[in-house]
Amino acid sequence: MHKGLDALSFLLGRCSVGPKYLEAPAPDDGALCVMTEAALRAPDHGGLVPFRFALIREEAARQRLADLYGQAALAAGKDAEAVELDRLRALEPPLLVAVIARIDEAHPVVPAHEQWMAVGGAVANFLNAAHMLGYGGKMLSGAKAQAPEVAAAFCAPGETLVGWMVLGTPRKRMNPKPGKPDAGDVLRPWAP
Repeated sequence: MHKGLDALSFLLGRCSVGPKYLEAPAPDDGALCVMTEAALRAPDHGGLVPFRFALIREEAARQRLADLYGQAALAAGKDAEAVELDRLRALEPPLLVAVIARIDEAHPVVPAHEQWMAVGGAVANFLNAAHMLGYGGKMLSGAKAQAPEVAAAFCAPGETLVGWMVLGTPRKRMNPKPGKPDAGDVLRPWAP
């Protein structure tokens, strides 16, 4: 098979794999380096790189994230059972990588929306590389990423915690979910 077609078959077969379907082993340092190199190849307007990643692998870091999830749940008024469930969610995936955006709103050449597109491209390249290396993963965001208790632990002034990429080995072969739109649903001629 032609090299390009082989890579294309990986992309077309890729689907997101959530934490409950991931197990060890997680990507090692070599695989993480390749995934990060792939992220750095996303369109970024000549080296702007409006993002950084924070690896959450060691047990102490995972426990600290669980504590932050618990603090956010308490601040949101959740009961003790819900707080514990939130804490456990931080410990569920084999590996987490925080995605932190550094958007320069006053950049003279690259508008903020293009910088956000570069962050999204980096995440997509990272997860596609993970898939090509035999791992599974998914980008998670939401209320926990916006919780001040959590964001403050990851971000310097001017940064935004986008969320986490969860990574590991899929427990089973995952297939794209049925009912997703096909190319004809999203690619149409423009008719002015």
